[in-house]
Amino acid sequence: MVLITEEIIQQFEVLMRKVDEPLKKTFQNMNFGYERETLVRFLKARDGNVSNAHKMLMESISWRIQNKIDDILAKPINPIEFYRAIRDSQLTGMCGYSKEGHPVFAVGVGRSTYDKASIHYYIQSHIQMNEYRDRVILPSATRKFGRYIGTCIKILDMTGLKFSALNQLKILSAISTIDDLNYPEKTETYYIVNAPYIFSACWKVVKPLLQERTRKKVQVLSGCGRDELLKIMEYESLPHFCRKEGSGTSRDGEVSDCFSLDHPFHQQLYNYVKEQAARVGSAAPVRHDSFHVDFPEPDLADVKIAQTIECEFQRLGNQNGLSHTSHELKVNGE
Repeated sequence: MVLITEEIIQQFEVLMRKVDEPLKKTFQNMNFGYERETLVRFLKARDGNVSNAHKMLMESISWRIQNKIDDILAKPINPIEFYRAIRDSQLTGMCGYSKEGHPVFAVGVGRSTYDKASIHYYIQSHIQMNEYRDRVILPSATRKFGRYIGTCIKILDMTGLKFSALNQLKILSAISTIDDLNYPEKTETYYIVNAPYIFSACWKVVKPLLQERTRKKVQVLSGCGRDELLKIMEYESLPHFCRKEGSGTSRDGEVSDCFSLDHPFHQQLYNYVKEQAARVGSAAPVRHDSFHVDFPEPDLADVKIAQTIECEFQRLGNQNGLSHTSHELKVNGE
């Protein structure tokens, strides 16, 4: 990994001083008072190359302006029944903190279906969670633990993962690209748990394609990962799918399923968005349709990855006497 020196940071700071005022304002909105730390994130994402990091940051700022990302937390997804359906099909949430103060987010990779709304709603929901993390959760963690905390931990639950998940390649690729280009270096470690047989075929293909800095962040744990995760977080911060007791309620009676809209994290996020919308309500009515954000279309590389995974899965299946049906698979939804 490239060492980000003081000289490199200062060179980046000089370039940012030359930026036009409207862009500077948006940059201030996205760094939340941590300008230096934000520059370091983009430098890491471009292996310490100041010119490339500056280009990446400028493109991210432009993306925020063009898509009004600064206002996205004032754009609720209504009605609540529809939002609940999104939460039930886009499984993600925050379950606690690590012992070092990093927020712990859980993602239900295997059981997310993304079939209750258009891709625009799922992307809106994902970006809202990113922004709430960056504007509210991380600053709060920084104050609570008395030191700067700018990254989170993600636990990816592969329970229920099926080969048909490749049908969601378009939306997963869009979300991943948005994060890579506009929210770089926000995850400390990715922990993969409850990995079924099919995961080995997918991981064998995907792992070599990841950048080295990303590969180093990924840890595949045995089973539900409970014992390993308890080394870095308390039991109360374990996501429900890593607890042997099940996924009903936690010891204090709160809903422990962090994917559920009834979980405290999602209730806080939902109420925060409603409050932000109410503040601007007198100036402009809140629209109840999706908040469209520009996102990149999957390129041919994504299709090739899907095809390679399919071939590998078929090879492993034949090798082990297993079979699967793939005639209903529609890569990129086509």
